[in-house]
Amino acid sequence: MTDETTGPGHTPADPPPAPTPSASSSADTKGNQESTDATTAAGPRAGTGEEKSGMPDWEKRFRAPRIGLPEWAEYAPDRSLFVSNATGTFELYAWDRATGTQRQATDRPHGTTDGTLSPDGAWIWWFSDTDGDEFGVWMRQPFTGGPDEPAAPGLAASYPGGLALHRDGTAVIGRSTDEDGSTIHVVRPGEQPVEIYRHRESAGVGDLSHDGSLIAIEHTEHGDAMHSAIRVVRPDGSTVAELDDTHGGTEELGLSVMGFAPVDGDSRLLVGHQRRGRWEPMLWDPLTGVETPLEIDLPGDVGADWYPDGSALLVEHEYQARSELWRYALAAAPGTPLSRVDTPAGTVSGATARPDGTVEFLWSSAAQPPEVRSTNGTVVLDPPGMKAPGSVPVTDAWVDGPGGRIHALVQQPPGAGPFPTVFDIHGGPTWHDSDAFASSPAAWVDHGFAVVRVNYRGSTGYGRAWTDALKHRVGLIELEDIAAVREWAVSSGLADPERLVLAGGSWGGYLTLLGIGTQPDAWALGLAAVPVADYVTAYHDEMEALKAMDRTLLGGTPEEVPERFEASSPLTYVDAVRAPVYISAGVNDPRCPIRQVENYVQRLEERGHPHEVYRYDAGHGSLVVEERIKQVSLELDFARRYLKTGERAD
Repeated sequence: MTDETTGPGHTPADPPPAPTPSASSSADTKGNQESTDATTAAGPRAGTGEEKSGMPDWEKRFRAPRIGLPEWAEYAPDRSLFVSNATGTFELYAWDRATGTQRQATDRPHGTTDGTLSPDGAWIWWFSDTDGDEFGVWMRQPFTGGPDEPAAPGLAASYPGGLALHRDGTAVIGRSTDEDGSTIHVVRPGEQPVEIYRHRESAGVGDLSHDGSLIAIEHTEHGDAMHSAIRVVRPDGSTVAELDDTHGGTEELGLSVMGFAPVDGDSRLLVGHQRRGRWEPMLWDPLTGVETPLEIDLPGDVGADWYPDGSALLVEHEYQARSELWRYALAAAPGTPLSRVDTPAGTVSGATARPDGTVEFLWSSAAQPPEVRSTNGTVVLDPPGMKAPGSVPVTDAWVDGPGGRIHALVQQPPGAGPFPTVFDIHGGPTWHDSDAFASSPAAWVDHGFAVVRVNYRGSTGYGRAWTDALKHRVGLIELEDIAAVREWAVSSGLADPERLVLAGGSWGGYLTLLGIGTQPDAWALGLAAVPVADYVTAYHDEMEALKAMDRTLLGGTPEEVPERFEASSPLTYVDAVRAPVYISAGVNDPRCPIRQVENYVQRLEERGHPHEVYRYDAGHGSLVVEERIKQVSLELDFARRYLKTGERAD
C-alpha cells in the first residue's frame, strides 16, 4: 500500500517523522512505504479543486498540496526550508518569512526530500541520489537562488550517514558504502575532506557542538545495530568521551543523540536513553562526564529538543498511538519543570521552538488532514486551493496476544459489519501506526473496507521490551500478534473472515508475503509493496547498514544462521500460498532490492499462481503524486476483481 510522502532523510514510512528537511543518520531500517500526510503549501499545484471537481475524495487526499514542518536557519530565523508536493512531486522549497516569498529549490523527476539549511541561512544543502536509489552526494545552492554545486568536492557518492553544519562553514558528513563501511569526514571551506572515523559496523553523525569543538557520533561497533552507543570526538577525530549502555553487547540498551546545547560555552549533549525500559532524555556533559536525569514522569516514549536559547527543552511525548508536547524548564524548581504545550488530540509528527518562544508543529488525526500550526493560534501556512477531504476517526482495540496486550487502530465505513477488511501492516519494523492522517487507509474506507493497523511486537511506543522482542524469530513473532488481532476482528463482527486482506509496504510488505505463506488459510488476498520476498538474496543485495540490522535481528549472516533466514523468508513458503498476490516494487530500491522480488515472482509463475507485479522506476517508494495514485488504484482494482466487492478505483 502506498501513500504520499517520505520524510527527508527517512525511508518512506507510515507514518514517518514529519517531513521536515533534515539530514539523516545511517540507514538502519527497511522502513515502510506508507507515510503520514503533510498539509498544503502555497505555490504551483498539481491541480485545484476547480480543475479536478469530478475526482473522488480518495484521489483528492493525495493531490491536495501539502508540506512538511518548516526548518529555520539558526542565525537567520526568517529563512525556512520545507518539503511540498505543490507541483505533483515532493521537492524542497525556500521560504523567506520576512517577505513571504517562496520558491522551489529542487526539481528532479523522482523528487527530493533530503535537505537542510546552513546555520546562517545562506545555503540550502540537499542530497542528490540517482532515481531514488539513496546513493549520491550532497549538493548546495544559494538560499535566494542560483546554480547547484557540489557541497563537499572530494567525497565520492555514498549512502548518507548524517550531516552537521557549523556557522563558520565547516561540515561534518557521514557516509556509508559496501566497500568502506561507515566513515565520517570533516570538510572545511576551501579544504579537502578529512576522514576522522571509519568502522565496518553502522555509524553516523549525531551533532556538532555550537562552538564547533565537539562532534557526537552514534555507532554500533559492538555489533548490535538496534542499539547505538555515543562517542564524542574532536574535529581531528581524537576521542573525548564515550557513552555506551550496551556494555559490549551484553545488555540491550540503546542511546540516541538529540543535540548539543545551542549556546557557546555549554558542552552538554541531550541524549535519549532506555535505562528505564522506554526512550527518555537526559543531559550528558562529555567534558566532565556528569549525567543529569530529567524529571519527566510521563508514560510511553519521550523525546526532546532544545529551545533556541538553551533555557528549556521541547518535549515530545508518544503514548498509545497519540502524541503531545511539553515544555521542560531547565532552571525550574524541583518538581515543577514541566508545563503542557497546547495541541489538539491526535498526532504531532514534528515540532520546533522558534526564537520568540512560540512552537510550530505538524499535527493531524486519522479524521482530520494535517496542518502546520503555531502555539500563537495561527496556521503557519494556509494556502488557497484544493483541501484534502477528511476521513473517519480511528477507534482503539486492545487484544490479548502471546507476548502481551496488542494495540490496534481501526477505521470502518458506515453501516454494520462484517466488512471486507484490510490489515494494513506498518514497516520499520521499529515504528508504529498512530492516530494520524493517511490517505491510503482512507481510500480503502471510502471503498467499503474496514482497515485494521496493528502495532505488533517490534513497534515503538510501548516500551523497550516490546520493541526488542523480534530477535531470531523475525517476522513470525509479528505475525503471531497480527493473527491474534485478526481473530478478534472476526469474532467481534467487524471483519468478514472470507474477505481478509493482508497488506503493507516494506517491512509491512515482507510480513504480507510471509503471512500469506505461513497462514495460507487466513487470508483472501495479499498486497505487498516494496517487500522483502527472498531474505537471503535481499541480505546480499541491500545497503551495508541494513545488512548490519539483519545480522542483529537474526543473529548472524545467512551463512552463519541459515536456518533462521530460511524460517523467516517468504520464499520458503511460496508454494503454500493460496491467496492471489499483488506486488509493487521500485527497480532502484536499495532497501528491498528488485532481484529478490523477482526470485519470488518467478516461483509464483512456475506454479501458475494468480498474481500481478507492478514495477516502477524509483526506489523505496515514490515521491511522485500521480505514481502514488496509480499504485493505490491498481491495489483497489486488484481487490475488487478477486474479492468481488467495492467499486472500481477509477
